[in-house]
Amino acid sequence: MKNLHFKDFFWNSDLTSTGGYDAIIQYLNDGKRTCKEVEDFMKASTLKRSLDVFKLHTEYVGLSHQQLAQNMREEIKKLEEFREKQKETRKKIEQQMDALHKQKSLQFKKTMDSKKIYEQKCRDKEEADQNVNRNTNTNNTKQMEKLNSKAQQAKQNAEEADRTYQQNVAMLGKIRDEWLKEHVKACDIFEKHSVERINFLRNTVWTHLNQLSLQCVTSDALYEEVRKSLEQCDIQEDTEHFVNLRRTGDKPPAAVVYENFYNDQRTAMEATPSRLAPLGNRRGPLPNPAQESKEDAVYSTVQDAGYTLIQY
Repeated sequence: MKNLHFKDFFWNSDLTSTGGYDAIIQYLNDGKRTCKEVEDFMKASTLKRSLDVFKLHTEYVGLSHQQLAQNMREEIKKLEEFREKQKETRKKIEQQMDALHKQKSLQFKKTMDSKKIYEQKCRDKEEADQNVNRNTNTNNTKQMEKLNSKAQQAKQNAEEADRTYQQNVAMLGKIRDEWLKEHVKACDIFEKHSVERINFLRNTVWTHLNQLSLQCVTSDALYEEVRKSLEQCDIQEDTEHFVNLRRTGDKPPAAVVYENFYNDQRTAMEATPSRLAPLGNRRGPLPNPAQESKEDAVYSTVQDAGYTLIQY
């Protein structure tokens, strides 16, 4: 069977007409835009079926993408809930540990300050005792009483500073013990959080990758259906369908010939009939007198124009 081609079926008898060319251009524009007109032109074409399959399976791919997006949103929600849960627990522990750190720091500073005071009071006591010892042999009783009073006061001050210092050290020890215990507990909880986070994130990413892999397999299977449909697309069949649907003519317009104005007028005059009506229909042909006998003559003529003899 001979294939149909555009060049054979889109002619017009009118030389100025571009109907066939316009039909082809419209067809090409419709094919380029893949709009509704292409469906009207190609309702029964193999390309239309391929496009339908492509559209349908693309919708399937879109739906699978939507499902993947929904799964991702669910995973994100789980991740947010997990993160918020750890955040609340961590916040409580951090607040407790911050308070212990502050208390520990304040008590350590207080203890160090009391230690400095204790050491200074001890030096003051030693100095006062040395003054007493240096003036033991003096005869100034009043001076000795004054030195002994200072030494006694320095001793009391040193003892008081010692008690304060010991109390602060003891308090710092208690705070330290509590801090150590809470620090261990916080470390255990934070380590547990870290393990849970790593495990959760690993599983989340693993699940997400599985979903992506499944999406790729699903999409490829759907695209394979489109490829199979495209393999059934017959270009020549589609071309013939369009030609049969929109053909305008199989012959090009005739060539324009030169027409002489005067030749046209003469031809028109020759073709015009005479204005005089023919007489043959009203009487027969005139008789020839030379060929007629006297007996058969219907009439005769003489030289005298005023005389006529008619015989019957």
